Amino acid sequence: MRRDVFQAIADPTRRAILSLLALHAMTPNAVAEHFESSRQAISKHIKILTECQLVNQKQTGREIYYHFNPQKMKEVDVWVEQFRAQWEDRFNLLDELLKNQNHKKS
Repeated sequence: MRRDVFQAIADPTRRAILSLLALHAMTPNAVAEHFESSRQAISKHIKILTECQLVNQKQTGREIYYHFNPQKMKEVDVWVEQFRAQWEDRFNLLDELLKNQNHKKS
C-alpha cells in the first residue's frame, strides 16, 4: 500500500519523530530512546515516514542515519494554505462585525 504525507503525519508518534529528525539526523536506536514504544514499533513508523519521503536515509559505515526532508512537507503547506486564506478572510469579517457592534453600543 502506498501511503501519502497526510497519512504519515496523522500519527502523533510519527510527528514527534519528524520533530526530532528536524533538529538533526539520527539512527533508529537514537530515535527509539526518546519513546516508550518498542524498537520495532519505532522502526515501523520510520519505514512509513521513509515510504512517504518525509525522511531520507543515509548509510554511514554500519549505521543508517535518517534525515528530515523539509521539501516533502511543502505538500502539506500548499494544501493547508488554501484553508488558511479562507479562514483569515472569515476572521477579518468577524473582526469588522465586532468592531461595528462596539461602535453601535457607544
